[in-house]
Amino acid sequence: MQSTEKLRNVAIIAHVDHGKTTLVDAMFRQAGLFRDNQEVEKRIMDNMDLERERGITISAKNCSVQRGDVKINIIDTPGHADFGGEVERSLSMADGAILLVDAAEGPLPQTRFVLGKALDRGLTIIVVVNKIDRSDARPAEVLDEIYDLFIDLDASEDQLDFPVLYAIGRDGTASHELKTPGENLDPIFDAILNQLPAPKVDSTKAFKMLVADLGYSDYLGRLAVGRVAAGMVHESDQLVCVGENGKPRPLRVTRLQGYNGPRLEPVDGAVAGDIVVLSGIEDVTIGDTIATMDDHAPLPRIRVDEPTVSMTFSINTSPLAGTEGSIVQAGKIYERLQRETLNNVAMRVEKTDDKEAFLVSGRGEFQMAILVEQMRREGFELTVGRPQVIMKHIDGKLQEPIEHVFVDCDEVFMGIVTEKLSMRKGRMSNMVNHGSGRVRIEFSVPSRGLIGYRDEFLTDTKGTGILNSLLEGYGDHRGDFPTRRSGSIVCDRKGKAVAYAIFHLEPRGEIIVEPGDPVYDGMVVGERNKAGDIDVNPTKEKKLTNMRASGKDEAIILTPVKPMTLERALHFIAEDELVEVTPKSIRLRKIALTAQDRRRGEKIKKGIA
Repeated sequence: MQSTEKLRNVAIIAHVDHGKTTLVDAMFRQAGLFRDNQEVEKRIMDNMDLERERGITISAKNCSVQRGDVKINIIDTPGHADFGGEVERSLSMADGAILLVDAAEGPLPQTRFVLGKALDRGLTIIVVVNKIDRSDARPAEVLDEIYDLFIDLDASEDQLDFPVLYAIGRDGTASHELKTPGENLDPIFDAILNQLPAPKVDSTKAFKMLVADLGYSDYLGRLAVGRVAAGMVHESDQLVCVGENGKPRPLRVTRLQGYNGPRLEPVDGAVAGDIVVLSGIEDVTIGDTIATMDDHAPLPRIRVDEPTVSMTFSINTSPLAGTEGSIVQAGKIYERLQRETLNNVAMRVEKTDDKEAFLVSGRGEFQMAILVEQMRREGFELTVGRPQVIMKHIDGKLQEPIEHVFVDCDEVFMGIVTEKLSMRKGRMSNMVNHGSGRVRIEFSVPSRGLIGYRDEFLTDTKGTGILNSLLEGYGDHRGDFPTRRSGSIVCDRKGKAVAYAIFHLEPRGEIIVEPGDPVYDGMVVGERNKAGDIDVNPTKEKKLTNMRASGKDEAIILTPVKPMTLERALHFIAEDELVEVTPKSIRLRKIALTAQDRRRGEKIKKGIA
């Protein structure tokens, strides 16, 4: 095995909002990718609309910078636990990693997850304590917490001997010493070149590459992205693609591309250790091996953790079906879901007994919500059910996924948070009070206990609390608990909501429709302030007479309606409800639309009929 000294492959890993993408922006600028007077958007690597809107990285992306005569391939990874599959496949292309940790928040759940995956792969780690300019920064304590985390994850002695840098990613500065202000990112570039190993490859063997990512071009078709494991490749080479069944399928490299900054550029050839993009085969999936016909023994496939949450996707069957979306057919929905599994190795799609419904499994409800949001923006119209955790029977015992939950909130909210999580079968495992007025509490909570709780948590902490979670694994089933105390306010007829009717319904609970919104029999129009559902008529208008009296015709003032987001809708719905999603609207509805069908279903459930 030889080292390719002219190459470095590094992944940037961190928790959400610790500054990965901002740091990559600064590395681009200082590597000379842009002119001094060139206007460049912030967070270049977050090129999806959803990523820019939400301020998070959803999918892992590749880019590169040139430092002298060394090409540095950079993989920007997601920071949310629900997109862990993206991290696992992207780490397969890296030889080292930069672990970015916020100087105030310290290591958080996703920090533990991504670091654990990197250490398992034997990657060399560079630690960067970022945002040291924050008023509440505590870099010395955070560094101690990072060492504790490495030890807790059984890091080797070599891995524990990591270099530490202190950075302000927004300003593009880094330094080796906390007291010495940084001037640029040279310390990070130098650490990548001097501390991270060059790719260990065998250039004498025949070409082989493991497909770690997929793309699509209108001109070139399917694109296979991966790191060259051995040999060399050139445009027009005759190769084969080996899938999970082990059978080789012939392909010819119609275009070979490499990364220059965030852009793809054609290259004549690529050597072992480099990250390249091949086009010339349509039938390819993540984990396949591309090799020569003479030596096509497959490389070990990318394996990711199993899904823990499932949701039912089906066609829209409401009275308003087909009025707002352009893609409504079950076949088209299934094709789109299958296409998602090609790019997302952590997601599964299965057909159900109902030909117009499909079971989608993934890492968490946030990952599901992102998929639904992407589909509605593409013109799809569909309904989705409440997220359900995936149970297992292990050694004859019912087991469920358990989350390690980290809560950061003001001291005054500690009681209500502990009470609510205890009701959901949560168990407190640790509490730290730094004397700053805020406390950090750790809980062990069933995954199903967190579904629907995050919005409630923000309300209870008046928007100041931070809740993060990490999947611990499967544990014994902890028993049943109430998921929602309130009932639903359900419309009993088709029409349009009227201000007069809504005004008189407000004492019953929180209304989620506005005057003029279309409603129908079985549509949920609000959350009742008591248990149990209630059927109402939100289309009722004021009876008109020819009599007038002072004080009888004041203008009706309604309580402002909080916008219904997809995540809020998924958290809100009960077992017998669905979310109707269209490109223009998000509505809530009962599975059985008519009151008669719902009563019949209740009787069947109780064994009366």
